[in-house]
Amino acid sequence: MKLFEGLTRYQPQALGVLRIMTALQFIEHGSQKLFNFPVAAQPHVLSGLPLTAGILEFAGGILLALGLFTRPVAFLLAGEMAIAYFMVHMPRDFFPVNNSGDAAISFCFIFLYLVFAGAGAFALDNRSAS
Repeated sequence: MKLFEGLTRYQPQALGVLRIMTALQFIEHGSQKLFNFPVAAQPHVLSGLPLTAGILEFAGGILLALGLFTRPVAFLLAGEMAIAYFMVHMPRDFFPVNNSGDAAISFCFIFLYLVFAGAGAFALDNRSAS
């Protein structure tokens, strides 16, 4: 449609905004696990998988927000979210809306998209190496 053809020129900026906003939400999950901020109804036990997930979510989220090492970090985080879904959410119920796994699935596929699409605009990955 001609109405939307002009929006194509803003694709890098839209991708950058998607990356940044997703990363900021993801940082929240990590900070809640690591620092109990924002305060959780039931704080996480910091050992084993929850500790590893918290570190990946917090540090990986910061790297994605900055657009630094976007593709490898996004690949790692997509894998983390796939594992989280199948280990934590799916055993509760088959349907994501019933097992609270819809965020894990959304994060997984957004990160997977970033692996292929790159960082978009506003990323440190875009600095020239001159």
